[in-house]
Formats: sequence, C-alpha cells, structure tokens
Amino acid sequence: MRAHVLATAVLISVVADSCANATDLKQPFIVPEAKPASTEGWTFAGNPYFWGAAIAGDVGQFGLPAVHLESDFVDVLKDLEFGFMAIGEARYERFSIFGDIIYTKVSSGAATPLGVVAERVETTSETFAGLVGGGYAILQDDRSNIDIVAGARVWHASTEISFSGGLLGGISGRDSATWVDVMAGFRGRHFLTDHFHVNAWGLLGAGQADLDWDLAAGVGYDFNDRISTVAGYRALGVDYNDDRFVFDVVQQGPILGLLVRF
Repeated sequence: MRAHVLATAVLISVVADSCANATDLKQPFIVPEAKPASTEGWTFAGNPYFWGAAIAGDVGQFGLPAVHLESDFVDVLKDLEFGFMAIGEARYERFSIFGDIIYTKVSSGAATPLGVVAERVETTSETFAGLVGGGYAILQDDRSNIDIVAGARVWHASTEISFSGGLLGGISGRDSATWVDVMAGFRGRHFLTDHFHVNAWGLLGAGQADLDWDLAAGVGYDFNDRISTVAGYRALGVDYNDDRFVFDVVQQGPILGLLVRF
C-alpha cells in the first residue's frame, strides 16, 4: 500500500510539472494588417513571435485527481526541446483570413525519493494549438483597422511518462486529449504617428471546452513598408474537462513579435 501511494504521489508531481512546462510557451498575438483603403489586391503578412507566459490553474491526466500548478516562464527553458509560434494573414479590401500555429515539446526527468517504486521518471509533453479564422473590417482607413472576427481553435495536449528501475521499471504510458472551440471577437490597430501604432485583440468562445478566451494589447513600430515589430502583454485561458483529462489554466505574460509584409 505504501508503495502504491508513493508511486501515485510521484506520478502526480511529475505530470503536473511537465504540463506546466509544456504550456508555458503556449498561444498568439494577432492584429490586422493596417493598410490604406485605396490599396488594391491581396496583401500578406507573416509574424513569428515569442511569448514569455506564466501559467496557473488545474491539470489532471492519467485519470489522477487534478492538481493546482503555478509556474513562471523561466522554468520551461531548461526542459524545452522545441517550440514554434507563427501567425499568417491574407487580406483583400475589408476581408481577411488568418491562422496561428503554436507547438511545444518539453522533456523532463526526476529521481524518485526512495528509488523503490522507480529509480527515475521521465516525461515528454507536447502541446499544439491552431487557430483559423476570418474577419471583416467595420472600420478601415489610412490610420485604423477594426475587424470583427470568428474562427475555430484546435487544441491537442499529450504526455508520455516512463519509469526506469524499481518495481515499475520498464513501464510507460501516454495520455492525450484533442478538442475544438469556436471563437469570436475583434482585433484592431490605430496609428498614432506614421511609425508608431497601438493594437488590441480579444476573443471569447467555447465548444468542447467550457470556456476559451484570449486578450492582448500592445504597441508597435513600423521600420518601413515591409517590417514592423510589436511588443505587448497577453492573457489566455481555457477550461477543458472530460472527467479523466483536466486542463483548466490561465497563461499571461509579455509578448514580442516581428511582422513581415509581402
């Protein structure tokens, strides 16, 4: 019985830490490409970005009770294997189509306290979030864009855990969940000068998750007609629960992006 309790405690601790690290690098900062109303034809923009987000909430996997976690962005750097975040947009007059992709892979390991149930536990967590949507500009001129937008966000989170040594040596398992939420909201940009602008983004939705929301605001600078930079702050929350898999978290932190037009 003591061995079973110890194994459960170790598993909960490692899974919670892995989930926190895997989600620290999650989600996008999307603002519409402001362009003069007289511009004709399609315009395109790409925006790789970096988000230093902290995370807080409840996570549960492998049928175990949900645990509360809190983690800052620094914790993920030592365990991150790969991360990719980028946004793309195509725009024609008042209509726009945009997409966002976020993928992170985090690996971590820990020795067990006594080494009886297992000598070491290794975890690998992968998180994917993809948002696709369209918008219509209710306001568009030389200085401003305000778009009403709608779309869908796909989430996928998985964790693989393996034990080495001890009673559980050689045992491994994987738990994962995929869900889709419908989102709607706005995004906007206003130029204060010929180079400086302010921008904001807000989405609210639900679907397989009980709640899915996304807010951001920042300032940007246009170096020329093709390259801009954006810095700001972003907060995102999602509440997903299917009894055996719980993902109820809020992420927030500074964001920095580079916008390239073509």
